[in-house]
Amino acid sequence: MKNILITIGLTCLVLISTASNLDKRDLRINTVIIDAGHGGKDPGTHGVSSREKDVALKIAQELGRIIKEYLKDVKVIYTRSNDTFIELEQRANIANKVGADVFISIHCNAVPRNTEKIYGTETYVMGLHTSKANFEVAKRENSVILMEKNNKEVYEGFDPNSPDSYILFSLYQNAYLENSLNLAQKVEQQFKNRVGRNSRGVKQAGFLVLYRTSMPSVLVEVGYLTNKKEEKYLNDPLGQTYIASGIFRAFRDYKNELEASLN
Repeated sequence: MKNILITIGLTCLVLISTASNLDKRDLRINTVIIDAGHGGKDPGTHGVSSREKDVALKIAQELGRIIKEYLKDVKVIYTRSNDTFIELEQRANIANKVGADVFISIHCNAVPRNTEKIYGTETYVMGLHTSKANFEVAKRENSVILMEKNNKEVYEGFDPNSPDSYILFSLYQNAYLENSLNLAQKVEQQFKNRVGRNSRGVKQAGFLVLYRTSMPSVLVEVGYLTNKKEEKYLNDPLGQTYIASGIFRAFRDYKNELEASLN
C-alpha cells in the first residue's frame, strides 16, 4: 500500500509538471492509440453467442480504418491487431512510448444477470468512482491483471477487488482530465444524436489502463453483451460501422476544436 502511495505521488508531480507545459508543446493530434480490450486468454465478458474480445477488436479495427481514410495526417496505432493477450501496463506503455496524443480503449459492458432492461453506451475517463455500478465496471475491467505474471510487483500490490485500492486514485490529479472529458462527451453525444444509441452518459472510474497513460484517454463501453437485442447489434457489421463512425466523428471534432485554438 505504501508503494502505491509513493508511485501515485510521484506520478502526480510528473503530471503537474506536464500540465504546466501543455501550452508550450505542439497540441496537434498526430497519433491516436486504439486499444481493443481483452484478447487471447482473456475473453472479457460473454453474451449468448459472442465474446467481448472479438467485438472490441472488430470495432477498433473499423475505427482505425475510418480514421486512416478521412484523417490522413493522423497515425493510427493498435495495441493489438489480432487475438493476443496484452497486459494493461503494456497497453499504456505502447501509447506512452510513441508519445500518442489520444488513447481510445474499446470495450463491451455486462451486468451479473442477463436483463433486457439495461442497455446502451457509456464512456469513462479516469477518476474515482462515485457509484457502486461504476466500481463494478472498473473492477471487472481491471481484474485482467490477475492473469498477468508478477502483477503484485508490476502494479505495486493493487487489488482490483479491494475498494481501498481505488480510494488511492483520489490522490491522482489527471492533468488530462479536461480534454478527456471533452472527448468523452463528444463520443456520447454522437452515440445519442447521430447513431441513435441509448447513451448512459460520461462517467469516471479507476481504470488502470487509463491511469497509466500520459495523454487524454477514454474507455468506451459500446454496449451490453448481456442484453440479447444489443448483443445482436454489436455483432452486426453495420452496427459495428455505426459505432466506429460515431467514435470517429467525436475524435475528428475533438481534434478540430483543439487545433483551432492554436491559430
